[in-house]
Amino acid sequence: MKRVVGVVAGIATLVAGLVGPEGVAAGSDRTGHWGPPQRPLEWKQCPPETKSASGGLLGLGSARPTRPARRADRREPVQECAELRVPLDYREPYGQQITLALNRIKGTASRDGNHLGALLVNPGGPGGEGLSLARYAAARLPKDVAARFDIIGFAPRGVAPSQPAMSCVDPARFYAPPRPDNVPKNDAEEQVLVDRARQYAEGCGNRWAWFLPYLTTENSARDMDAVRAALGEEKISYLGYSYGTYLGAVYATLFPQRVRRLVLDSVVDPDGVWYEANIAQDHSFDRRHRDFLAWVAEHDDVYKLGKTQAAVSFAWYSLRSRLHDKPAGGVVGPSELDDVFSNGAYSDRLWPYLGAAFSSYVRNGDPSVLVKLFHLEAEIDAEEENSYAVYLGVECRDAAWPRSWDRWRADTRRAHAEAPFMAWPNAVYNAPCAFWPERGGTPVKVGTPHLPPVLLIQAERDAATPYEGALRMRRLFPTARLLTSGGGNHGVSLAGNACVDRQLAAYLRDAALLPQRKGTRGADATCPGEPEPRAALMKVAAGAPGTASHVSAVRR
Repeated sequence: MKRVVGVVAGIATLVAGLVGPEGVAAGSDRTGHWGPPQRPLEWKQCPPETKSASGGLLGLGSARPTRPARRADRREPVQECAELRVPLDYREPYGQQITLALNRIKGTASRDGNHLGALLVNPGGPGGEGLSLARYAAARLPKDVAARFDIIGFAPRGVAPSQPAMSCVDPARFYAPPRPDNVPKNDAEEQVLVDRARQYAEGCGNRWAWFLPYLTTENSARDMDAVRAALGEEKISYLGYSYGTYLGAVYATLFPQRVRRLVLDSVVDPDGVWYEANIAQDHSFDRRHRDFLAWVAEHDDVYKLGKTQAAVSFAWYSLRSRLHDKPAGGVVGPSELDDVFSNGAYSDRLWPYLGAAFSSYVRNGDPSVLVKLFHLEAEIDAEEENSYAVYLGVECRDAAWPRSWDRWRADTRRAHAEAPFMAWPNAVYNAPCAFWPERGGTPVKVGTPHLPPVLLIQAERDAATPYEGALRMRRLFPTARLLTSGGGNHGVSLAGNACVDRQLAAYLRDAALLPQRKGTRGADATCPGEPEPRAALMKVAAGAPGTASHVSAVRR
């Protein structure tokens, strides 16, 4: 990995020794971006949309940090699109270039004082594209707030429709369901999983050897600054979810003088990058899965799977074991079941669907709801494989991973003994990093006191980004304040929590800090979580979860 450039007296330099007399890099443009002078962005009508990256809740349904669940837009924003050429390697700014895809929803406020410039957004991953999130945020923010920003979405390097867009295998063949069981029953089954991980890593190396060394969070942060410079902005604001919080934290560390507003929602632990973060997820996902099982038990009058969490847990793991030999509908084996039900750890809005699928199959032998949920939420197509390839490319390269499978096996077995829901599936998901052709580097040392007020938002029982990570991020950014909410949904703001959304809107308007009171578990302010979903047996129809066309209640 390229050398990490530190922050000195609040000024982040791009290359050591290339700082001019006024803190602007020699050879840079007027906004401090190092490299060839940027042409003005050519904003044009956007091409017809293909399947949105936010069409499913989580893409691969894995334990990775990912984009938040979203409700249907309230109003359709008018957007423009552009492309930006950036250096593949920022140490060679005049060398090979790659292309970032951008979109913009322009604010309507006048530029004479009410307009607050650009608000960049990122949905997480790594591997999530931000164009659909920009449209969503423009529709969900209060009109007076959205009017004051140009909301900018971008697909990070490697993510379609940016070019190049990574792909390492043929997903139709490699991920044809049912896949091998993520939880091996013997050495032979474990070896199958290891061989698949090695095969995936080799596929990426064979296709993308020229690209993989430069696929890092640090370079994506520098891409963000190239976007800022191309927009002609002295400063930018940023709203990032999940992995997007880490990307935003790296950007703020490298370029603190370029930050106007910074919102980090569902906060990654910057000290766990990345192997340790996944071990921590094993336990937080298991806890959230047990929350779901307890909810099913509370509604035994509907689902009839047991009146205690222990009874429902026995039913779930019995179902998983049965699918090993007889996949539901011929496609949902135990690994596909993991994918479907891990989605419920991200959003409890899926719990009624999961409960219905669980009950229908266990009690009636009906696989239809389970199979439909798999096709809607967990089936892997070319778009999702692109997202996964970039996920691995960034995480495997950002930081060092164990290269001995013996270490992975020992750690996974230890975690599995306490957290069986996610330990092996999470290890299998990340296993290509054990064989990645580019070794991991040294992550950026996140943190700086030289920032304006920062808003952190975190659910207390978040599975993908455990709460402790938000507390650590808060300590690393002294100007940050932490707003927490109850529950465990991943991606709290702009998702229906009115209390959180009021605080977000107030911060974006005025950058006003929350009072520093460090209440419950270190939070500066708290909001109640959203009410738990109502139990129902459901029929799944065409459409996306949460839409009227998707579900009809049979009984409550």
